[in-house]
Amino acid sequence: MTPVELSRTVLHAVRSAVADGELDVVVPPRVVVGPPGPGGCGDYATNVALQLARPAGRAPLDVAEILRLRIRETAGVADVEITGPGFLNIRLEGAAASAATAALVREILDRRGGDTPGAPGTSSAFVTHGTAGAPDTSSTTHNTPYGHTTALNGHVIPLRIPYDMRAEVVVDALVRIIATQGGRVEVAHARPGERVDLRPVPAAEDPAPLGPDAARWALLYPAGRDRPRITADHLLQRESNPLFRVRYAHARTRALGRNAARLGFDGVPGDVPDAGAVVRALAEYPDVLAQAGAQRAPDRLARHLVVLADALLAVQHTVLPLGDEKPSAAHRARLALAEAVGTVLAGGLSLLGISAPEHL
Repeated sequence: MTPVELSRTVLHAVRSAVADGELDVVVPPRVVVGPPGPGGCGDYATNVALQLARPAGRAPLDVAEILRLRIRETAGVADVEITGPGFLNIRLEGAAASAATAALVREILDRRGGDTPGAPGTSSAFVTHGTAGAPDTSSTTHNTPYGHTTALNGHVIPLRIPYDMRAEVVVDALVRIIATQGGRVEVAHARPGERVDLRPVPAAEDPAPLGPDAARWALLYPAGRDRPRITADHLLQRESNPLFRVRYAHARTRALGRNAARLGFDGVPGDVPDAGAVVRALAEYPDVLAQAGAQRAPDRLARHLVVLADALLAVQHTVLPLGDEKPSAAHRARLALAEAVGTVLAGGLSLLGISAPEHL
């Protein structure tokens, strides 16, 4: 059961409760599930009961209990617990959890042939935005990259920005991020006295001397309310540099693939029980993309790429066999997971307009 399938399971529980008269609400178009937050438990959690409580005229805990009883009857679900004000925490059966990891990795790898809208190519232009839209993604198939949806299909989002380098770079990233949800952005510059839709704190210095990749990262990684630090630290090949860690993690996934090929084995999606942080970060990626676009905050994507990179770097030493060890099913599953991470890191960096090197 993948996160997408579990989301559908929860949505089915809502529909069922409405059909049976236990809840009087409009069924939402989708339900978000993700890793449990602080105080949570299990494999996945959702706040759908909190979202439905007010329109249902019921206490969140009452709504959560109605849904809990229905969700726990689903094949592959071991248990459902309610925590806090009404969060539903879902624990999958062992086989279902293993299958969920394999299915998630397979989905990412099967969809890696899709093009990222506005992905950087041979052009080194610092800013490339304009009026841009999503490619035809009338359905999320293997032709569309992982995390891309049709939630904003047909939506045109005007964004008026000031004449400022950081605002230009932020909106340039948003053009691509919103396109992953099917939306189209129309960018315009505000005249003096006109309102703006996006005004991140400007950089105190020109970031161009850092080079296009580091300059964009310096402007995109901080939250819009924070002033960017324009320093040579963004160029350091050290663990203290988040950009280096993300690009290094991507390069490592490519190196692992090359080394595995020399050893004569390929990645095969399977269970990777010792890589929970990696799997959680991969599962969260679609929601991160949606939130980065909705909140006009590409920094959310940048920070999530750091989380994913750090999780991969902590386990990448387990991917290849050591010494006389022969490649096993576990090695193949870890390699497939690493390849999925590389795919997501490359796609995420591309959305930010930053290159993902094969070697570093």
